[in-house]
Amino acid sequence: MTLKVGIVGVRGLSALMGFRSIPDVEVTALCDLDEQMLQAQAQKYQIPHTYRIYEDMLASDVDAVVIATPMQLHFQQTISALQAGKHVLCEVTAGVTMDELWWLKEAVEESKSVYMMAENCCYIPENQIITNMVDAGLFGEVYFGEGEYVHDIKSLAVGDRRNPDKDSTTKTWRSYWQLGKRGAFYPTHSIGPVMKWFKGDRIKSISCVGSGWHTAPQFRQEDTSLTLCQMESGKLIKLRVDCISNRPINAAYYTLQGTEGCYEAPRGLGDTHKIWLKSMGDTPEHAKWRPLSDFHEYLPERYKQASEEQQNTEHWGADFYIVHDFIKAIREGTPVAVDVYEACEWTAVGLLSELSIMNGGRMIDMPDFRKASSYKDQIIRI
Repeated sequence: MTLKVGIVGVRGLSALMGFRSIPDVEVTALCDLDEQMLQAQAQKYQIPHTYRIYEDMLASDVDAVVIATPMQLHFQQTISALQAGKHVLCEVTAGVTMDELWWLKEAVEESKSVYMMAENCCYIPENQIITNMVDAGLFGEVYFGEGEYVHDIKSLAVGDRRNPDKDSTTKTWRSYWQLGKRGAFYPTHSIGPVMKWFKGDRIKSISCVGSGWHTAPQFRQEDTSLTLCQMESGKLIKLRVDCISNRPINAAYYTLQGTEGCYEAPRGLGDTHKIWLKSMGDTPEHAKWRPLSDFHEYLPERYKQASEEQQNTEHWGADFYIVHDFIKAIREGTPVAVDVYEACEWTAVGLLSELSIMNGGRMIDMPDFRKASSYKDQIIRI
């Protein structure tokens, strides 16, 4: 039987090729408020049904929805889909308040539908290699990691979607829900892949500080925010979010340190993914990096077999593999790549960082979304 998919937000069309590569899966519906863009994209990609009203799409015969709208809409659209009996693949973040995260957890637990957060940075090929090397024990015990999202988005805070070439002072949703927030407002791209390397661990507490307002003081978001995540095991993850500074983009920088080796992503200008392992036999004073490409055998087999077109899908090819895992979870009942508990914890890093930074970097405890069983477990103490 054909599984029918609807996409809300034309930005979600980046997942289209992935769906169309799976037998008996069809994207049958597209929803967007912009009628002109909606019809143009539906015609371009031959999607038969279009909707301006999301609830109308949910009332159709689609089996699953992809939510690719602004982040402040994710929770309500996810809940509506689950209540309508639809499976959900939702872009980041999972919600914009702590209450939304608790409501989401409860809704997913009560639902028979599949929910997966589409954190595409977990699918970056190099991050997949590191995951397999961690699993193989090549880094020994990992105890420190870093993730950075450095992306100047000031220009996206104003504009007219209908007339992108026209100068406009109209504030977009990013002016409020991203640059209108303090702290690590957009943490999942940074924390997600690193958390996959800290197997079985969870974030126990976070602390966030900012650099102040220098480049664009009209925004509430500071130039740079640094967040420390203390794990339940005592290990550390450091995050940097910088969407204000005038500099080139580096939205996917990661490091990992273990007892037997380390990894660093490139910074740019010819740099490459690099690794050092104690097993290489170097003495500490003569230790030298090796390119991560030397460890290609740890790339998952499906990445090796992917076509050039698949490898070139958006977000480093991630949008191809994400939908495959989503559909597999629906059809075979396999665990999703990012479940609701991970989605809530990773999203909560940003929400709690706002409390921390506004209280002088105070350490804030992270609730345990997986084990919380009462309203008392939801209390955030300062």
